[in-house]
Amino acid sequence: MDYVNSMKIFMNVADMESFTQAAESLSLPKATVSAAVQQLETQLGARLLNRTTRQVKLTQDGVLFYERCQNVLADLDELEGLFKQDPKQLTGKVRISMSTRLAKNHIIPRLHEFYEQYPNIEVELSVSDQLVDLVQEGIDFVIRSGELQNSNLIAKPLKPMAIANVCSPSYIKRFGKPKKISDLANHYAVQYASRLGGKTADWEYLENGKLHFVKMKGLITVNNTDAYVECCLAGLGMVQVPEHDILPNLKDGSLIRVLEDFPAEPMPTAIVYPSRKHVSRRAQALMQWIEQVIKEMH
Repeated sequence: MDYVNSMKIFMNVADMESFTQAAESLSLPKATVSAAVQQLETQLGARLLNRTTRQVKLTQDGVLFYERCQNVLADLDELEGLFKQDPKQLTGKVRISMSTRLAKNHIIPRLHEFYEQYPNIEVELSVSDQLVDLVQEGIDFVIRSGELQNSNLIAKPLKPMAIANVCSPSYIKRFGKPKKISDLANHYAVQYASRLGGKTADWEYLENGKLHFVKMKGLITVNNTDAYVECCLAGLGMVQVPEHDILPNLKDGSLIRVLEDFPAEPMPTAIVYPSRKHVSRRAQALMQWIEQVIKEMH
């Protein structure tokens, strides 16, 4: 195996702290991954990784070598790009993750446009409403909404998403239409929790520039954004959801706006990637395309 590929394998093992997970991420046999790292250590005359039955950690020499590998691979990628001005020449895989409704309603329907520009880039798309571990899962970047919690990640802000307060006609027929915040005491919200059994999101609203939260009653709790909207359509409660997700429902009347004078705060959205991961030109190309798609959402 050539030296550059061995460096890439070593960096994957270091990122994931596992030979097994690195092998799965790279679609290589574990023995090949192990042999590549051993070959590097032999050539360098230094141990790069401390291996135990439970974990794999960089040694001091490994940390230094990892940093040099980052620089070398970034330079090689840039050098290669100098002679690939035509987008059709970019090749390889990009692994990304995003929420169910963003993927289903906006990205996947337009993905053919990306392939018209970059026909030789292969996209691996993880569609999930749960937080993913970018490093452990070998993901190049994610589209994430809400506040960024992990300081080891870099976030490139995108257009914030306007949030709509809505319910279905059948809900209004059963419970009436709330007209002021105090009415919420007599109403139900579809509850959302990233993990069932965990904390559910409160109803939020802006008034005089200040953000307020209300704990509402709920008949059902879900952990999936598709189910969240479907429960609302079924009349099980009100929801707060990105407006661009429900424009067809607002147009056909299957969802109705409520409490329009008390909107939720726009949802921050960002492209997020590991701070120590070099972003390849193919990943940058997909990032820029997705950023443009989100700008055009309305």
